[in-house]
Amino acid sequence: MDLGDEYGLVEVPAGTVTLSDRRTQRSWDVGVASFALSAVPVTQESYARVTGLRPAAGVGERLPVEGVSWFDAVGFCNALSERAGLEPVYRIDGEAVAWEAGADGYRLPTEAEWEHACRAGGTGPRYGELDEIAWYAGNSEGRVRPVGGRRPNAWGLYDMLGNVWDWCWDLYDAEVYGSYRVLRGGGWSDEQWSCRASVRRRSHPTYRIDDVGFRIARSGPQGQVTQK
Repeated sequence: MDLGDEYGLVEVPAGTVTLSDRRTQRSWDVGVASFALSAVPVTQESYARVTGLRPAAGVGERLPVEGVSWFDAVGFCNALSERAGLEPVYRIDGEAVAWEAGADGYRLPTEAEWEHACRAGGTGPRYGELDEIAWYAGNSEGRVRPVGGRRPNAWGLYDMLGNVWDWCWDLYDAEVYGSYRVLRGGGWSDEQWSCRASVRRRSHPTYRIDDVGFRIARSGPQGQVTQK
């Protein structure tokens, strides 16, 4: 069995998503090839099984792992790939991380892939009523919650909004913020305005925060995203 099966990888169809940058007031379309994305964020149980580590502040096998840096997340992806006999996607040399084109292993979603998957063919800010689909400041009672406890989107993806933010592959704004990476989705302590498909947050790739986790992806036969 492919080790990715335990993450409930969901096939996300190809499509196009419009990204925007608040600082430059620029918007652009990105074509997204078909790919697979885990139905839920990586859990503490799964993270410990692969790495032997339990970095999260909360304790619970089905809680999403949090308190993990971007470097921790890409390292996990490579470790999971190696366990599954797949080619690791990332070439890691200290703090330099390169994406190996054509590698068939696990990876983080790109920002465009994440938003396309979150929207699931919709055009609104959310894929349902917030209290039904997300754990956020209004209903989480101040703590992270087990994955999959709210209603999924139309493509069967849970916790795309709320619970924990997801690390993405992309740099946030290299011109201003250097190596800071993109976070998407909102978390358990965020107000409703942060839990929208288009909201972006940034963090340094070495930071470990108690409302930040990640989910895994794999490229489909069409390869990676391409900008139009």
